[in-house]
Amino acid sequence: MNIILLGPPGAGKGTQAKRLEALYGLKQISTGDMLRAEVAAGSAIGNEAKAIMEKGQFVPDPIIVAMIQNRIAQPDCERGFILDGFPRTESQAEALDTMLSARGLTIDAVILLDVNEEKLVERIASRCGEDGTRRPDDNPDVVRARLDVYRKQTAPILPYYERAGRLLHVDGMKDVESVGKEIDAIVAAAKKH
Repeated sequence: MNIILLGPPGAGKGTQAKRLEALYGLKQISTGDMLRAEVAAGSAIGNEAKAIMEKGQFVPDPIIVAMIQNRIAQPDCERGFILDGFPRTESQAEALDTMLSARGLTIDAVILLDVNEEKLVERIASRCGEDGTRRPDDNPDVVRARLDVYRKQTAPILPYYERAGRLLHVDGMKDVESVGKEIDAIVAAAKKH
């Protein structure tokens, strides 16, 4: 079971990814974490990515896709994976599909956590950590800026999956348990195919 979780910051992707990991043995893959790990490990891909990033440039899609290919070949991804933060562009989505197809794999579900942005800003701005403090990026202005970045950088991928009939919508404004149940229904339906 291979899943892409989409949605703006604060929509609950991280919470749902952790739940899916625990329930189904999937592994959440963050391209940012992967990049940092490859650079720290001094791998060939990591060294190439580091040289590009040191010039202030974006790491090209083929390098990111190669890292994902290496990552999903690891034993902890045997039962499947959850991508969060990738793909962000149509060319990345196409490259991902091509790489997976060559390995006999596919993305089984592309799940978008739909949210009302203003209510999301209110929800995030009012949340507190376990110690009663707030995260610095939970103030309304920062949340709105992060939503703006999401609209510009990630939302453009939605039509690619929509056209292919692969985008599944979940109401991200519901409580965590209800969102989880909707996602579980999608996973159950995808497993039957």
